[in-house]
Amino acid sequence: MRVSKFAEEPIDDYLPQNGNRGYRVSRYDLDLTYKVASNRLAARAEITAVTTREQDRFALDLAQSLAVSKVLVNGARVAKYTHQHGKLVITPAQRIPAGGALSLTIQYAGAPRPVRGPWGEVGWEELTEGALVASQPNGAASWFPCDDHPSSKASYRVSITTDTPYFALANGTLMRKQTKASQTTWVYEQAEPMATYLATVQIGPYRKHRIDTRRGAVPMQAVLPLRLRAAFDHDFARQPRMMEVFTEAFGPYPFDGYTVVVTDDDLEIPIEAQGISTFGANHCDGERGSERLVAHELAHQWFGNSLTISRWRDIWLHEGFACYAEWIWSEAAGGPAADQLARSAHRNLAHLPQDILIGDPGPARMFDDRVYKRGALALHSLRLLLGDPKFFNLLREWTARYRHSSVTTDDFTDLAGHYSPNPLRSLWDTWLYTPALPALPPPPR
Repeated sequence: MRVSKFAEEPIDDYLPQNGNRGYRVSRYDLDLTYKVASNRLAARAEITAVTTREQDRFALDLAQSLAVSKVLVNGARVAKYTHQHGKLVITPAQRIPAGGALSLTIQYAGAPRPVRGPWGEVGWEELTEGALVASQPNGAASWFPCDDHPSSKASYRVSITTDTPYFALANGTLMRKQTKASQTTWVYEQAEPMATYLATVQIGPYRKHRIDTRRGAVPMQAVLPLRLRAAFDHDFARQPRMMEVFTEAFGPYPFDGYTVVVTDDDLEIPIEAQGISTFGANHCDGERGSERLVAHELAHQWFGNSLTISRWRDIWLHEGFACYAEWIWSEAAGGPAADQLARSAHRNLAHLPQDILIGDPGPARMFDDRVYKRGALALHSLRLLLGDPKFFNLLREWTARYRHSSVTTDDFTDLAGHYSPNPLRSLWDTWLYTPALPALPPPPR
């Protein structure tokens, strides 16, 4: 197989350079050593996979800012490897048959920086004091070699060694913390399958704060600078109640706990990762000015992190659902009802260009706000047609049936069809695959 063959067979037309064929990753073990002052990363990645077909080469996504120094395949040095154009292409000394074990060990180092793309810079980013990782959609390769596509989900162990004054966080459960001289090692285990773009590292001058919840509730914690604690306690005070509302609406929370990070820097938008949401200091204003975003990011734990799209064209399954969760929260918290917010959003959309298909918006516009709002309106229209009991039963079955799995729009629309006595095809055609903005059904009586 020629190296160019990888580019000729894209996994996803929206990101044709990302994702790789010939294997399926089941686990990443990452050992990271990071120096904050110099933004220097030295790392070792052990990747466990199974081959899906016999081929003479295997590729991983890895940014050019990181230099590879050693590669092992199944414990043996490889015959050859090349690292060009964001692809680490590995040629084992012996061909591995389909269904064979593929264990890759890669040592690498460099000054990590975000990946540039049509959506700006994503991935590993330096803060004023520390670093964060926000990889959606294709930034995971900025800090570790991976099969960078949302349908490629695996378990993770992430070990972070960094300067002792700093707090280091990654996805999952903290298994061990050990301080030696001027450095501390933090080891996290993420057992549930996770897409590469949802893997994160957060390093900064933070303190951990456990959030009070009722007995038996999902454990929640905050990681933030001490100076923001008072504002956080006010702004996020209703988050435990938010968790209760969403658990009732969407089904059981899909992970062991939930962590909110607030950076010492301002951030343009909050960022979701599996089991974690990251906000900037500007989102912690002491006036609950970002509570809508708090709800949005929490909802992504169900829609995006547990249920993850198989292909980027279906991004409305993440963003439309999270946007609709904002309206559900408003309704439950005594604010405007979901129907009122839906009709307001509809009026606003009517004044915008109607030239987007939210079921296939194209790579340049997959994060267009119209995908979010029209996706939410599609769900509200479905709710009005089905009625609340059937609609929320559908959502709970959706999250239960596909828990920790990969999903498509067809998966959802097929499941929704079981809850309706009449065909729903016209609803999906008009809301997802027609540029013109459809009318909303009449409001509930």
